[in-house]
Amino acid sequence: MTPFFALLGRDLRLSVREGGGAALALGFFALVATLVPLGVGPDLVLLSKVGGGILWVGAVLAALLSLDRLFQADYEDGSLDLIAVSPLSLEAAAAAKIAAHWLSTGLPLTLLSPLLALMFGLPLAASLMLFLSLLVGTPVVSAVGAIGASLILGLRRGGLLLPLIMLPLLTPAVIFGAGTVSAALNGMPNGAFEILAAFSFAGTLLSPFVAAAGVRLNLAG
Repeated sequence: MTPFFALLGRDLRLSVREGGGAALALGFFALVATLVPLGVGPDLVLLSKVGGGILWVGAVLAALLSLDRLFQADYEDGSLDLIAVSPLSLEAAAAAKIAAHWLSTGLPLTLLSPLLALMFGLPLAASLMLFLSLLVGTPVVSAVGAIGASLILGLRRGGLLLPLIMLPLLTPAVIFGAGTVSAALNGMPNGAFEILAAFSFAGTLLSPFVAAAGVRLNLAG
């Protein structure tokens, strides 16, 4: 087994063993999807119009809940120093951690989304586009979130700063993710899915390098 997959497997096992991060994210996502229809009322026409945006916002916020620990736990117990001097580059280590976070958090949120879409009265086509947009878009949430997680290493209450740093950077994902659902509702393609896919691909590709630079900066300090 290569060091990359060894680290990926280790982080996945830790996320399952600890259990809190993924379960908290799913619980938060489900809670948002349950409370908004109760607050807005039973108007399915209105709910279907806002459903894509609400579910995308809920998914992004839910994914951010556990991102502050992406590097922090290894930083606190010294494992990050060992990873830094191992044959695995910090860029590859960051990529492995991003992949582990998405598999343990982003993917379960995506799989849950069609069920929650029922609460907003989304038709099948819109629910399918919601699922596809989250499948394509949530990797960039983990990837860009890793940049913020690398910058707050060693900071007290850094988890409170992470959403403030990351949400402006993730705004395009929310806008174009919700836009794909809106296009499916209106039956008029608007190019939002293609732009979301391009943004997610670029962000996911570049983020390991930026996150690795942030980790090096904190380890050197």
